[in-house]
Amino acid sequence: MARLMLRPTARNANVRCQSAADTSPEPLLVRCARGEAVERPAAWMMRQAGRYQKAYRDVALKHPSFRVRSETTDLIVEISLQPFKSFRPDGVILFSDILTPLDAFGVHFEIDDNKGPLIEDPIRSADQLSKLREIDLGKLSFVGEALSTLRQEVGNAAAVLGFVGSPWTLATYIVEGKSTSIYKTIKCMARSDPDLLHRLLDHLAEQIATYCQFQIDSGAQCLQLFDSWGGQLTPADWDKISKPYIERIIQKLKKSHPDTPVVLYVNGSGGLLERMATVGANVIGLDWTVDMADARKRIGKSAVQGNVDPCMLFSNQDSIKEAVHECILKAGPNGHILNLGHGVLVGTPEENVGHFFDINRAWSWENAPARV
Repeated sequence: MARLMLRPTARNANVRCQSAADTSPEPLLVRCARGEAVERPAAWMMRQAGRYQKAYRDVALKHPSFRVRSETTDLIVEISLQPFKSFRPDGVILFSDILTPLDAFGVHFEIDDNKGPLIEDPIRSADQLSKLREIDLGKLSFVGEALSTLRQEVGNAAAVLGFVGSPWTLATYIVEGKSTSIYKTIKCMARSDPDLLHRLLDHLAEQIATYCQFQIDSGAQCLQLFDSWGGQLTPADWDKISKPYIERIIQKLKKSHPDTPVVLYVNGSGGLLERMATVGANVIGLDWTVDMADARKRIGKSAVQGNVDPCMLFSNQDSIKEAVHECILKAGPNGHILNLGHGVLVGTPEENVGHFFDINRAWSWENAPARV
């Protein structure tokens, strides 16, 4: 994709100035991920940059293709920084997609604004699988360049987050050929041709591990691993089909980048929490369907992320404050990154997103209420 040059703005200059003045050794989010004592939880939101923001919609009008927006260095940087400039979250996540690396190892795809991801040639045979190759990081230079630029722009004022999809979640798109709600083809493959599926998952784990290392080397200070469709598996199947490949990725990262925290998020994870706590991730991301205090008991020593219901941001500001305070109190003073239980919903009022972050910034464990 061609690179589009951004014109410097006063706001961009202000970000750099503030970043240079921030002399804290590491961003708050990284310290929270490690379970260190902090004055308040760090906070960011999944789908932090996106259609709920007018600034994003304006960029989308100029550049209608999602792949152009997410594969052009300057657009990635501009969009990633939009919520940082507006709300000052403690994390700035790369604007990208979990499918972005697929082309780099031989899986061609498009993203339709209405239909979602579309895989040109779904993999359902050994012959198709044999055509996959090792990941070509040269085809992902825009990711590395964007992460490096974000680190320069943000400094220590926030942590720069990279992210990837888990092998199982990526495999659902590669095998089904598109988004699905029932996962019939890949679940049948798991029973009728398990060798083929595991060979695909094995290949994906190796390529995604390399992609993770590339993101960290390029500037990511924390990495979130999305097993978005792990909750569509039975716990027993998750143990066989998803967990081993997540573990392999995390083990490789712990060897090559032991100081970089990894967050594991599984949507619909209520039946998987104890299993998630054993894969080696520093932080367990929680959706809104589990109680934060109960989750803390179930997963033990791992740090947690989450888990305010995204629909709460459509409520009044007093209700948002109550929900945020309840989440923080139940999570406790150490090892908590405040987030939603899923991504920001389209149509969410921007002022309520800002209010969410304002509430968190005003929190102090030294003066915390005993209860909501």
